[in-house]
Amino acid sequence: MTSATQETKFMEFKQEEEIIVEPVSPTGQYFNSSVLSICVLGVLESEIPIDDSPTMTLLQDVFLPINPRFSSIMVTDKNGGKQWKRVAVKLKNHVNVPNFPTGLSPKSYDKYFNDYISRVALEPLPQNQPLWEIHVIKYPTSNAAGNLIFKLHHALGDGFSLMGALLSCLQRVDNPSLPLTFPSLQLPSKPEIMSKSKKGIVAKSLVSSIFNTMSDFGWSLLKSSLVEDVQSPIRSGEDGVEFKPTTLSTMTFSLDRIKQIKSRLGVTINDVITGIIFYGIRLYMQAVGDEAANSHSTALVLLNTRIVGGYKSVKEMVKPNAESPWGNQFGFLHVSMPELTKAAVSNPLQFVEKAQQIIKKKRSSLAVNLTGRLLEALRKLRGPEVTAKYIHSTLKNSSMTISNVIGPVEKMALANHPIKGLYFMVVGVPQSLTITMVSYTGQLRIAVGTEKDFIDPQKFRSCIENSFEMIYEYSCGKPSRTN
Repeated sequence: MTSATQETKFMEFKQEEEIIVEPVSPTGQYFNSSVLSICVLGVLESEIPIDDSPTMTLLQDVFLPINPRFSSIMVTDKNGGKQWKRVAVKLKNHVNVPNFPTGLSPKSYDKYFNDYISRVALEPLPQNQPLWEIHVIKYPTSNAAGNLIFKLHHALGDGFSLMGALLSCLQRVDNPSLPLTFPSLQLPSKPEIMSKSKKGIVAKSLVSSIFNTMSDFGWSLLKSSLVEDVQSPIRSGEDGVEFKPTTLSTMTFSLDRIKQIKSRLGVTINDVITGIIFYGIRLYMQAVGDEAANSHSTALVLLNTRIVGGYKSVKEMVKPNAESPWGNQFGFLHVSMPELTKAAVSNPLQFVEKAQQIIKKKRSSLAVNLTGRLLEALRKLRGPEVTAKYIHSTLKNSSMTISNVIGPVEKMALANHPIKGLYFMVVGVPQSLTITMVSYTGQLRIAVGTEKDFIDPQKFRSCIENSFEMIYEYSCGKPSRTN
């Protein structure tokens, strides 16, 4: 009898362990540590006034089942390891519906919305409940009839995973029964037969790849430990900048116009976008102060390390040994921003050409893989907290972070609310400037997070827009019109 009772208790304990506990990934531990707490804000802009009555049902029936992490908290086991532990979710603690003054114009509500999202970005997520929350803004702004803000801790997953989760809650407006589609990445194919001349080219490419890898990896080590960007109009360099208020602004560009530039210059879309951003930043630095216009500035470019051609369903991502697994699957590269030379002032296309050269060189480098191995070795030897400090130093020593995700081609809706636009922002980063991009229905939405009272968001936005207009005009020979 005693043996049977003990066996039953063991089975119950084992079942509880298997159901409610799973290990936190190394990157998840870095992003939710004593030195880092990084979150992702996702904003959906509704075309119509928001009816929040289906919110709880949608969260309970659609959002929570997406992944057990949305119903889990991070706990420390007896061995010091971090685990995801399933808990009962009190949805009312995760949903916020703020009250603004009534009867104002959309322009007036812009300020209330901007101040509110700045507070949301700054406030930490409670650790005693699942690491996400939703804010329903039912007041019209200049951009939308209403806004939904999703705040998700980066420990839950990277932009690829979180975007996949968010999009699984939405449907196509034109036909809800059909899945959303995304621009596919063209992956290189492997040739079956290689001629001698091609073998020679491959050998040279291999040597170049090795050189670029060692150069990039060595520079990354220096930037993460010893070499720090100087103070500049885009980098205050102050300690604790991640705890200061952030101003969030956005701008929209036509992907068709970007493709026109791409075709005229014979480059990639990434080359064009990178050139526009870098040129715009230099224009801002010049406008703020000529002496600081060419301050050495390094961008941390975040790269998705999944070898996939597009988004996978959430069901596919959470499968064991998935081709595109759920979680944080990305790396980062240090990219030095080109200087604003006299030649570049008279011909801004040089920034696109420079961007092409930089990106081509980075593509032949395996520094991202080596950096990932370094972080894993550091974690095993020194622990996740020391590794988190290394990542914090990497971010702090650079001037900005740039990341992007691919959005759907078709217009989508959430609970019968057509989505006019969407954007996201990474917050909690020890930098004065963060730039993110997402494509949606033929538009590229760029969001800019700037340190409040240090970077002028309106002037910065104007410089990026001027950069696009100048590069478009120089390449296509006609004035552009931002959408």
